[in-house]
Amino acid sequence: MKAIFGKKIGMSRIFTEEGESLPVTVIQAGPCQVLQVKTADKDGYSALKVGYEELEESHVNKPMGGVFEKAGVKAHRYLREIRLDSDSEDINVGDYINVDIFKPGEKVHVSGISKGLGFQGGVRRHGFGGGPKTHGQSDRLRAPGSIGQSSYPSRVLKGTRMAGRMGNEKVTTTNLTVAKVDPENNLLCIMGSVPGKRNSFVKITGAK
Repeated sequence: MKAIFGKKIGMSRIFTEEGESLPVTVIQAGPCQVLQVKTADKDGYSALKVGYEELEESHVNKPMGGVFEKAGVKAHRYLREIRLDSDSEDINVGDYINVDIFKPGEKVHVSGISKGLGFQGGVRRHGFGGGPKTHGQSDRLRAPGSIGQSSYPSRVLKGTRMAGRMGNEKVTTTNLTVAKVDPENNLLCIMGSVPGKRNSFVKITGAK
């Protein structure tokens, strides 16, 4: 499985040779350094532990410093795993995963933490239409309405759509198209929007 980690820079646009304007999200992806190669025999599954965004050693605590020292690599801010279908003999500790693993026109999935919108009402959170503004209830326009039952079961059922915390959860946008790859600047331009705010951490996975 092809995957890389990065940061969402923001949205922009690029032009095709025909002059068509394409809206893209620019992601600074990689380089991600391999810290550990996990195998099915030793660890029970095949995966790569990689680090993204190098960090000053003074900003790393002792337990994490031991992890980087054991691997013989520099400290990184983010540590994640990339699951593999089978053991890989071509990748070793210290190798780098760069954006050139993807090509323009390729389909990818992008995962990230969506923007946190705080506590929101039912109209914004679930798209409720609200109540009528006439007949003496001008203050009930955005109210959720009735949420319970009568004598049976005399309670609010679990999962009832109501006001609550909105956003700030893991979201995956699937089957996006890679529009441009810039290996020199470690940039990946993906058509459309991806989850998260600017500078948020994202994972880009190749679509099977």
